[in-house]
Amino acid sequence: MSILDELFSLAGKKALVTGGATGIGRMIATGLSRAGADVMIASRKADACIAVADEINAALKQEGAEGSVTGFAGDVSSKEGIAALVGEVTSRTDSLNILFNNAGATWGAPMEEFPYEGWSRVLDVNVTGLFNLTRDLLPLMDKAATLEDPARVVNLGSVMGSAAIGEGAYSYSASKAAVHHLTRILAKELADRHITFNAFAPGPFQSKMTAFATTTDEQIEKVAQGVPLGRIGSPDDIAGAAIYLCSRAGSYVTGMILPLDGGIHIKTGRGSLFNQ
Repeated sequence: MSILDELFSLAGKKALVTGGATGIGRMIATGLSRAGADVMIASRKADACIAVADEINAALKQEGAEGSVTGFAGDVSSKEGIAALVGEVTSRTDSLNILFNNAGATWGAPMEEFPYEGWSRVLDVNVTGLFNLTRDLLPLMDKAATLEDPARVVNLGSVMGSAAIGEGAYSYSASKAAVHHLTRILAKELADRHITFNAFAPGPFQSKMTAFATTTDEQIEKVAQGVPLGRIGSPDDIAGAAIYLCSRAGSYVTGMILPLDGGIHIKTGRGSLFNQ
């Protein structure tokens, strides 16, 4: 066995990625499955998840990878939706090695026009849904967790939750700051159950949420000008970080907020993330 297989293989691991049909969620699901994991992806649109799973599985077969992807409906925006998703996962596996809380919502408007409902809708998904889904899946993660090979939870935060960047997405930025702090709290409180908690804090990647600023080459070039490393993120940037945190290589890491932002979090001054 090579050191790459020994440290980074996810063969035999069971994973769930919420919001896994598009954007960063799809990047995560692709990376985990290419490393050998059996990945479940869920979002409100079952057809999209099934179609994406078929596409990823076809690519895995072509390259001879051992992992797989299964798609089905899952909604983390309500108590009933979370219960249904937990039931679906439980019907498919009796243990869960990896949970990626990737599903998210956003709302943007000038401060003077920002509506009351722009808070509850965003926090219900990004914070409340994340917490309750994680809590309800703990029994499955307990079954997978060991001292040497903990179960892994990775939450999707954002550079906008680490740096003082509003961009009109006030509830989104606040929700991601909450995700970061909650990640640290859970890492501390559940360490003795052999479950690690970490979070990604991505900068600009191509996704549904950033389509307004990353659809055309011209837009991407403009956004990249504000990134210290000079480009927006790529699928490999997400996949590499996901595999690291979920493999043996990352088994001793918990409570970390990993900035995947090309250095934006270390910038100073009056810069803007999307409007350079």
